[in-house]
Amino acid sequence: MQQILLFLTKNKTGLVFIVLFSVALGLTFQAHTYHNSKLISSANFITGNLLSTSESVNQYFDLKTQNEILFEENEALRHQLHNLALTEDLEENVDFEIDTLYKIKKAKIISNNYDKPDNFLLIKGGSNAGIKEDLGVISSKGLVGIIQDVSADFSRAISILNTNSSINAKLKKTYHFGTLTWDGKDPNILSLIDVPRSAPVEVGDTITTGGRSLIFPEHIPIGTISSFELNENIGYFSISVKLFNDMTNLKHIYIIENTKKAEAHELLNPDVSQ
Repeated sequence: MQQILLFLTKNKTGLVFIVLFSVALGLTFQAHTYHNSKLISSANFITGNLLSTSESVNQYFDLKTQNEILFEENEALRHQLHNLALTEDLEENVDFEIDTLYKIKKAKIISNNYDKPDNFLLIKGGSNAGIKEDLGVISSKGLVGIIQDVSADFSRAISILNTNSSINAKLKKTYHFGTLTWDGKDPNILSLIDVPRSAPVEVGDTITTGGRSLIFPEHIPIGTISSFELNENIGYFSISVKLFNDMTNLKHIYIIENTKKAEAHELLNPDVSQ
């Protein structure tokens, strides 16, 4: 208490000046509309900037939540998209429910290899989440791989960047099919082989899944033709495909399941079931 009194006594001149100056400013702003409006305007400007900064900070820390919401919405939309695309390719009189043919599950990659000849992806989610072997893996930009092994809580997928990967694909504008492979070199370029010489191949054409697989539906994007070469001896093109996906930067993915796969497989391989 004594130190406070000593401080007030020592600085009484300055303190009296500040009090009188504040009173004078208050009387001036109260008596003059112009000064009062300027004060309010300045206060609003400062307050507005503080609130705007606070909102920006809040939005930044809320990005994770918003991304999760968008990811879930995409999951539902992709379910509708792949099933809708199928209905356009079938006759009106079908004898099974189209809207349940493909199921889409969202998932996350926790480990991604892309610098080896044979690369794999470790996915968070396994049999407890309904994930099984031989299900397709896609992203918002296109093809990623195929589930190979599953545990209770994790799955391993063979990446399209794997020299053992072989996936049916086609030119989007026609029904000329080929086989999608990787030579183990550039993670941005895959090869589409065995496309017949009758195909109207052009640089820039889009390549998609062919739909001849029980794993992937038709029309899932893969990439565009960057170059091609015709082997005159065998009469087939060898096509270089630049991927839509950046396979070195994957996080959010979707697991796609053909719910009629077992039924179709049984019809295609009757001897196996007997």
